[in-house]
Amino acid sequence: MRELRDLQLPLNQTQKIRLRRALQQLQDLASKASSSASVTVADTIPVNHEDGVLKGHGTSELDGEVVATLCGVVERVNKLVYVRALRARYKPETGDIIVGRVTEVAQKRWRLEINFSQDAILMLSSMNLPDGIQRRRTAVDELNMRSIFEESDVICAEVRGFQHDGSLHLQARSQKYGKLERGQLLTVPPYLVKRRKQHFHHVEKFAVDLILGCNGFIWVGEHVEARDNMVEDQDNKSEQQNSKLNTRSLRLEEQESTYTPVETRQSICRIANAVRVLSSLGFSLNVEVIMGTVEQSISLNLDIHEMLGAEFCVQIAEREVERRSSLTKKRR
Repeated sequence: MRELRDLQLPLNQTQKIRLRRALQQLQDLASKASSSASVTVADTIPVNHEDGVLKGHGTSELDGEVVATLCGVVERVNKLVYVRALRARYKPETGDIIVGRVTEVAQKRWRLEINFSQDAILMLSSMNLPDGIQRRRTAVDELNMRSIFEESDVICAEVRGFQHDGSLHLQARSQKYGKLERGQLLTVPPYLVKRRKQHFHHVEKFAVDLILGCNGFIWVGEHVEARDNMVEDQDNKSEQQNSKLNTRSLRLEEQESTYTPVETRQSICRIANAVRVLSSLGFSLNVEVIMGTVEQSISLNLDIHEMLGAEFCVQIAEREVERRSSLTKKRR
């Protein structure tokens, strides 16, 4: 659980006591809910040596006993015993949804920063082209790479896996992947984002897209409809038939497309601040907890900047204690 000294909040004495009590209660609830034992460095891990125990990551043998070499939770898979670190760095797995930022446009590839020990690579052949047609990439496509993605662009993609040369490769062969615009990119510790079936969330109430990247990069931006290729083809035919009218409408659409409504901007900032508060407290991030924090800020009539204040942070911690306590009672 996050210590008070890590929060960097101007807490008064009463708020410190309330927050410390809430964090302690959350720690107690977590220890009761977890059947696995928590260990620190040099703690002995009880095992049955007669079963032929396999010592995994975070364990070592000392004087005939299995001891932990890092802080975390003891996990057991058949005969394998290992320690899962609570605050580990991001370790890519095939199929992970990630958000990254382009750092270099190279030959037939883009290089991305994804909060990992090395940059990831997105090949030109591993993504959909803007025209949506499945075909071989040509020299013209390679020359037009900067018209697709350029340095500092934020991209959503999927982890394809490690190649034989040790490099991490991505793919973006779906309408839901690609360039992200009109929003905020947030960076949180990767261990706060658990792998789930769904990492793309459309918050219809606020017309906002929320993407929880497994690598700790979170995107909060204006909602964008993913257009189907068949629909685009029909639109192109109708545009050719009504060229003059469509020229005027396209100009209006271009003007509208460069403008994000004020209400949507405020919603993006409010959701982003909710993520910042939860991250500062060390809470796991999912769409339910994030939107619950947003709703509470609205019910308290808080301005967006007031969400980053000490009092609201303490209230969120106390609210989380009530939520987890109620869940514990329901299980019983």
